[in-house]
This record gives sequence, structure tokens and C-alpha cells, in this order.
Amino acid sequence: MAATGKILVFVDFPGGELDETGRGLLSYGGRLTGIVDAPWEAVTPIAPEGEQLAGFASYGAPTVTAIAGGDLLLDTPALLGKALAQLAREREAAVVVLPHNDLGTTLAPVIAAALDAAILTEVTTVRRGQEGIRLSRQALGARVAETKTWDGSRPLVITVPTRNLSQVLMPTVRPSSPTVAIWQPAVPADNEVARVTGRIPPDPQTVDLTEAEVIFSAGKGCDPATFEQLKELCRLLNVSFGVTRPVFDLGWTGFERMVGQTGRTVTPRLYVALGISGSMHHVGGIKDSRRIVAVNIDPKAPIFPNCDEGFVADLKEVLPRLLERAKATAGGAA
Repeated sequence: MAATGKILVFVDFPGGELDETGRGLLSYGGRLTGIVDAPWEAVTPIAPEGEQLAGFASYGAPTVTAIAGGDLLLDTPALLGKALAQLAREREAAVVVLPHNDLGTTLAPVIAAALDAAILTEVTTVRRGQEGIRLSRQALGARVAETKTWDGSRPLVITVPTRNLSQVLMPTVRPSSPTVAIWQPAVPADNEVARVTGRIPPDPQTVDLTEAEVIFSAGKGCDPATFEQLKELCRLLNVSFGVTRPVFDLGWTGFERMVGQTGRTVTPRLYVALGISGSMHHVGGIKDSRRIVAVNIDPKAPIFPNCDEGFVADLKEVLPRLLERAKATAGGAA
């Protein structure tokens, strides 16, 4: 089965950079074009330049379509979704690919509804079958594997978990000289109802843990002294801190800082587990983190098989050293 339209891959620029998710989406688009047998192009909220555009070229993106005023539409996802649906309709897109993050999961149903398209979220694998394209996903906390077949009779909108997006450049990818085009959407008049005049960055110390980029968490391996050192370290490094249920049960912090399936399920780009043994409920709440680093005095702690890097060490020795290094980097701030 060959799709009759294009594959549109939406790539955002958080912080003005082509990040790991963006590079992973570009790599994904290149692989998907061979499976679906359809050309692909990247869609961005701003026109890439310099190193950004070089990133698109290195992943072989043939075309980059930048949405005029897309940076403002990011603050109104409903309007951005309508704009993307309009673009998909004009391009006669067969597939629209989005990251499975806050923005992607907001845009996907808006686009699917506007296009009367099929939608499947958290897609893990895509394969060609006799009856069409087979898409698989994990459901119910990865306890169920679900597979659906898309026959190409209607557009398809998918979201891909960021943990499944590999930014590795395959040897078969040939660099390109992408054409950059500015596309003007027919934005509804209600776009003038509100106007963004400025943005205040979130405070890692108070931001909801589900939105945190970096989290340092304390487990029952922390005592009151090391717990206070951890909080000070997080403040100096400007990162968020979390705790496991045993620490929450001690009353050291509020429920909003508890990480795990009975607390907050988090997906940071870096999760540092300090003195955390790694119970099933806790691991289930952090498994989608981009990178997990663990420090525990017990070499047999269950957290180690579930992390990317593990260190067997005593927090009473590690945290003072980390704190000393952080203070030196911050200019000796207390």
C-alpha cells in the first residue's frame, strides 16, 4: 500500500533550539517515508536558520514549511491545531506526526477532528502488512500491546512517545539542502482576542513535576541532613526536587512533590534517584524519563536495572561533594 499524500512531521523549537525530540522526529520522518511509501516534509512554527537549518539538512529533510506567525500560535494550541489541519488539507497529507508531549497531545485531536482523520497516540512501532500499515502501541501502563491497521483510506494523525524517538543518524541517510517555505494560514479572527506580551519562565522549585525538565528525587536512603542538602543542591542547580512515598509519609514535604504511580508520573529529560531503592510503583512513575541516573548504597537495589547510569555510593559522602561543587560553580552562594 502506498499513501496518496505526504507525511507531515511537526517539529517545535523549545528554547529556540532543535532539541533531542526535534532531531528524533526528523529521523522518524525519514524512516516512516520508507514504510508508508510517501514523501515527507517538516513543519515548524518558525523558519529554521543557521544551526537549526543545518540540523534539518543532516537528517535529509527535503522541505521545511514554516507557519507564518506560528510562534504566536504556540500560545493558542487550538488555533495552531486548526492551522496545521489546514496545511495538511492543502498538502493532501496522508499522515501527520506529532511528539507525544503536552503540545502534541493537545494538537492531535484538534487536527484529527478537523480532517475527519484516524488517530492513534503513543505509537511505538510501524510496519507494513498485507492489509495496510500496522501500528502498535502500549496501553494500560504497558501491560497491553494494541495493534491497529491503517488502510490509507483517510488521513492518519499519530503521536510518538519521546522515549521512542532516536536522534541517531542512520548510515543510509543522505544530507539534503532543504527548501524553506513560509506558509500563511487563514487564522480565525478570534486570534486577536488575546495577545501574548511576554513570558515568565517556570520556577523549577515550584513547577508541577509533570512539567519539570530535570528532577532530583530523595528516597528513604536520605536522612534529614542529606534531605536538606539535596534541597539546597536543587536550588543551586535550578532544578526540581521530588520524593518517594516513604519520604512523603515522614512529612518532610507535600504530596505535590511525590513521584510514582501513586503520586506524579513524570517524564523529565533527566531524573536523578538518590537513595531510592526502586519499587515497582516508583519505577512505573519514572520509566518514561529520557535519562535516569541512580545513586544507592545497596548494589542490589532494584533501581539499578531500571536506570541508564548507576552508582553504588553513600549519600552522606556524595551529597556534600556535589553541594560543594555546585556552590563553587554558583560563585560561592550559600
